[in-house]
Order: sequence, then C-alpha cells, then structure tokens
Amino acid sequence: DEALGIRLVVQVPDQGRENSRTEGQPRALIGGPDIEVVCRPSTPSVKIRTAASSADDSLNTASFIYTTRAGKFAVWANLLRQLDLRGDERILDMGSGRGAVLMMAAKLVPRGHAVGVDLWKSADQSGNSLDAARRNADLEGVAHRVELVTGDMTAMPFEPASFDFVLSALAIHNITNPAGRRKAIDEAFRVLKPCGRLVIADFRSTDEYAKRLRELGATDVSERSLNWRYWYGGPWTATKLVSATKPAR
Repeated sequence: DEALGIRLVVQVPDQGRENSRTEGQPRALIGGPDIEVVCRPSTPSVKIRTAASSADDSLNTASFIYTTRAGKFAVWANLLRQLDLRGDERILDMGSGRGAVLMMAAKLVPRGHAVGVDLWKSADQSGNSLDAARRNADLEGVAHRVELVTGDMTAMPFEPASFDFVLSALAIHNITNPAGRRKAIDEAFRVLKPCGRLVIADFRSTDEYAKRLRELGATDVSERSLNWRYWYGGPWTATKLVSATKPAR
C-alpha cells in the first residue's frame, strides 16, 4: 500500500502470449478488484497492492492472490503436459468447481471426453455453480467434449474402470471427516481404468491419500510439494501432489 510505503510485485514468466491470460486460464476467471495485470513484450508482471498491516501480511496476501489468479494455472498446465496425453482419453476431474483444470484438460483431448463432478457448493469455492462451469466450457470452446455431473465424490455415479485419468485440485480436503476422504480416494481408484493415472493436488490430508492408495494396491504412489506458484499464503500453505497408477488386471 502506498500509504505504508509497501509495493509488491510478483513476476509472471513470459509465456509468449499477447494477452494477460496465464496458459489455460478460463476467461471467466480473469480480473477482479484485487489485481491488475500489466503485460509488456518481455517482462509481464502482476502488480498487487494491499492495505495489509505488516509486510508479512502483505506477502501472504500477494502469494494467495498470485496463486489463485495465475500460479495454479501454470502449475496445472505443466502437470497436464507431463501426462503425455494421446488426445482420445476419458478424463475425470473430481470436485471440478468452475472448471479451471477441467477445461485445460479438455483442450488436450480433442478426440476424448472430460467429465467434471461436483456438488456445486459456493462454500467450497467462491462463485462455484453449474452455470459458471458451463459458461467457462463455452468460453473455452470445449463444451462439446465436456460433461458436467452433479454428484458426490464419495459415491460417484460412474461405472468401474471408466476413466484413463482421474484428477482433483484442492477439493477432497473439503470433505471434513477422514472416513469421507478415504471413501473419495476409494471412488477415484474404482472408476480408474487399469494402468490409469490418478493426480491429486491438495494442501491438506495428502499423507492420508497416499497411504490409502497404497492400501488399495496402487503402484508408483508418490507425494511431493509443488512449487511456490501453488502456495496459498506461503510455504506453510504449500500444495502437495499425490500421484499413483492403477495396476493392470
């Protein structure tokens, strides 16, 4: 804040784009009163001004805003590239919300299908609604290969072995009890095809997810911290990634 003599600038690496959208970022999620995006030919930056009472609070706010408006999109764009998709896969996004990750995935499967399942609770995500997800699908030009399903992650309305990949971004922790989170992991594993991959990003309970996946017989189970782009306030609120493979029959 200028009155406090604090000016925070979070750098966004040049993506070689002519507009201010981070790679894969749905158009409906851009903007807002807390952030101003300024693009220059070689040094685009996100300028964030806060009225925080301390430098630490300001840095926490800057980290949170950057992650929600830009960082998480960059991280997921990289994660999805690493899946090395053929383009004809069926992908499920558990707790898809407004569809940020879902729409990014849908763009990578032009001959495939991307499904989002959610209860559409605004308490879990600001502005979360089925209509908002539909608008994003239309804006991103992927509505024809995106399906939005109202359903509970702990009892999903899909047949076993229905999806090549199951994704989830900061959703499973919204289930408040351990038994419910365990059931969500069970469901993710159930609907995954043999040799399919599960990719979960969350900032709580990831050790629970990894442990349960091992109990279910998953292979290549790993848990690791994602980088600073996915911090919701600082390293103490860092997002972790849990990934696993369902064994062949």
